[in-house]
Amino acid sequence: MTAAPVLPDRPKRKRPIGWIVAAAVVVVAIVVAIVVVAVRGGGTDQAGAAGSDRKPQTVTIGVADKALPYWKTYTELAKERLNVTVELTNFADYSLPNPALKDGQVDINQFQHIQYLANYNVTSKDDLQPIGSTAVYPLPLYATKVDEPSDLPEGAKVAIPNDAINEARALLVLQSAKLLELKDGGNAFSTTDDIESHVVDVQPLDASQTANALQQGSVQAAVVNNNFATAAGLPASDKIFTDDPSSSSAAPYVNVFAVRNEDKANSTYIDLAKLFQDQAVQRAFTKDYPDAVARDESATTLQEELATVEQDAKAAAE
Repeated sequence: MTAAPVLPDRPKRKRPIGWIVAAAVVVVAIVVAIVVVAVRGGGTDQAGAAGSDRKPQTVTIGVADKALPYWKTYTELAKERLNVTVELTNFADYSLPNPALKDGQVDINQFQHIQYLANYNVTSKDDLQPIGSTAVYPLPLYATKVDEPSDLPEGAKVAIPNDAINEARALLVLQSAKLLELKDGGNAFSTTDDIESHVVDVQPLDASQTANALQQGSVQAAVVNNNFATAAGLPASDKIFTDDPSSSSAAPYVNVFAVRNEDKANSTYIDLAKLFQDQAVQRAFTKDYPDAVARDESATTLQEELATVEQDAKAAAE
């Protein structure tokens, strides 16, 4: 029997060392590129990165100071970081933004403090809710011809806002300035009917008209809301008295972003409220409102404060 043929050994192939080295270099280069991109991406604002992945949206916000530059900073960041186009609707009359929000003419409004919102909810049987805070604005007493409240002559006419909440706060300012005394020391729902004694003649006017009355000389002093004072160009040097916006008693006067109750968990609206706390927005806001005291309160805290003040409003109405 012949032996089975033996197959020859398969020749050993030389490994293509040059090719392997080149491939390794390419892989390393790709890894390095990915790491560089990741590191650079980590240096950007997370909201900006998230914004690129968001579906474009348009949100309308009702305000009372649309012309001020800080809103330009805010709307640009909303587009860049949240992919939200913010359209601002300006209201010159404080009585309009809440009904506009209720009726769906705007999605959010930002013009009022908690106490104003509480009074609106109680009197209108509505349930608008705060989802973010901005600041507490001092409520100053202005005069153009005297430097101190005590310099006002007896019987001097003093204009105050005539809406329910700002009127009460203005009366408390005048009481602190020793220009009048309120029944039982006054409260956040006092009216001119609660004045028990006075040195000056209080003139309730629409909040938008108090600055004009002072500038036209029809009153000798006026309590003027901050945004109307800014719009009218009243200089800080004309302030002769102000309340303390940083005190604990100022909690009801924290200004807020408000939405309809069914929208209080809307993530886009909450993100827009949080965006106000961005450093760039805060810098611009401080330039526009140098006397404002910024507040960063959670939606839960604001809603709890609102519920408390609403109970006070109901009690005052009884």
